[in-house]
Amino acid sequence: MMKTIGLIGGMSWESTASYYQLINQGIKQQLGGLHSAKLVMVSVDFAEIEALQHQGDWQKTADILSDAATSLEAAGADFFLICTNTMHLVASQVADAVNIPLLHIADATGAQLVTDKRTTIGLIGTKFTMQHSFYKNRLIDKFSIDVLLPTDIEQDIIHRVIYEELCLGIVDQKSQAQYLQIIQNLTHRGAQGIILGCTEIGLLLNKNDTATKLYDTTIIHAQSAVEESLK
Repeated sequence: MMKTIGLIGGMSWESTASYYQLINQGIKQQLGGLHSAKLVMVSVDFAEIEALQHQGDWQKTADILSDAATSLEAAGADFFLICTNTMHLVASQVADAVNIPLLHIADATGAQLVTDKRTTIGLIGTKFTMQHSFYKNRLIDKFSIDVLLPTDIEQDIIHRVIYEELCLGIVDQKSQAQYLQIIQNLTHRGAQGIILGCTEIGLLLNKNDTATKLYDTTIIHAQSAVEESLK
């Protein structure tokens, strides 16, 4: 009996489309034939969320996502995912709003890092993900993984590209070159791999672009959803 996956998407819809595709491909790979995932989705308006993020009104974003989670539960989801790294800043509040479990993106990523025996990792994502403790401390406390962050200037570049380009579906070669330089710098500082800690970064980079091991959180999170739905 396949479990029904709940997705809170739209942050941005560009990466949520990747989730939908990856999850269905994963189910087909596991079950074959005409099988596809049983899932329900609530997709929010990212313009509203983005404005609240940059105003620092995290409580309001938590309220919006909690309403979305409640809708997923009512629609029959057995568990749910927040299809973005940044909004896991309010994951505990959203999880508390419902009786179904949240499949946390940092836990899925941490488990993969442990499997690969990585003890020091570089993290790139939005400034919220890099600067707040909710993500890196979870990796440190739950998985005993040291987390390296880019410099302040590098963080500015990463953040700008995410919001001004990738969330709009713009993939720029100059930006890709900047990201690859930042990854190289983190590797030189001792990172054994890089967490692509924003679900949009996979639109810009893939494993063929660098010799450094990349951990695409969209792919990892989607795969963990497939595994959970088939348990």
